[in-house]
Amino acid sequence: MAHEIIMLGTGNAFLPNGRHHSFAIFDKKHIIDAPPTALLSLRENGIKVDDIETIFITHLHGDHVFGLPFLLLERTYISDREFQKCLTIVAAPGARKKIEHLCEIAYPGSLENILSKITWNENSQGVTTDGWSWNRFEVNHNDAVDPFGYSFESSSGAKFVHSGDSGPCEPLYDAISKTDLAIIEMGIPEWVPSDEHHKPSDIQALSEQYPNTNFIITHTFIDCKNSQHPTITSNEFPNHPSNVLHAQDKYVINWNGKWFF
Repeated sequence: MAHEIIMLGTGNAFLPNGRHHSFAIFDKKHIIDAPPTALLSLRENGIKVDDIETIFITHLHGDHVFGLPFLLLERTYISDREFQKCLTIVAAPGARKKIEHLCEIAYPGSLENILSKITWNENSQGVTTDGWSWNRFEVNHNDAVDPFGYSFESSSGAKFVHSGDSGPCEPLYDAISKTDLAIIEMGIPEWVPSDEHHKPSDIQALSEQYPNTNFIITHTFIDCKNSQHPTITSNEFPNHPSNVLHAQDKYVINWNGKWFF
């Protein structure tokens, strides 16, 4: 069975030139996070909002969840007015109340119907209706936003890990050691004094530690390669090893027995 991951957005919170917020979809029905640019990303890739079956939330920072009210509003008033399609939100315990509050602030009273029909899953592991097993694990980021990463494995054998926003940490690296594809954030340059994101040197070390794993960089601080606008933070790409790909928006990864880039 073939599978597909589309990198709908690859930028960090500051939206480097040519990038939407970090956002991925696999098999055109399961999305990882719902950033402010989510609806635009889906529109530009021809993906119908009501085809989404699962939303996996990594954490509650605005650039990862503030698009939820817009996605739910679109389903309510355009693509699924009769609420015929099932939607599951997978998130850490306690996230539901905060997300519902966010939706009420954004559109008071307008999202109550769809919020009542969502299936909320707070378990740390589970299986989608089409056979993707998933596991949520804690990562190194701001504890106030309940940061997690996810590992996924399909019934046909495809595997990948999504780091969410995370600096170096053992739970993430343990998950990476068991897969051949990791979507990993590189949110800050070397000069930023923080260990809650990966920096270029962290990606270099990680790629050397796991040479048989392919790394797809997302949540980057670097402008896209063809940008003609004044630089936001940087437009210089590191000299990545051969098993590291600095993805652009709309980049597609296919699996048919193995991952193809």
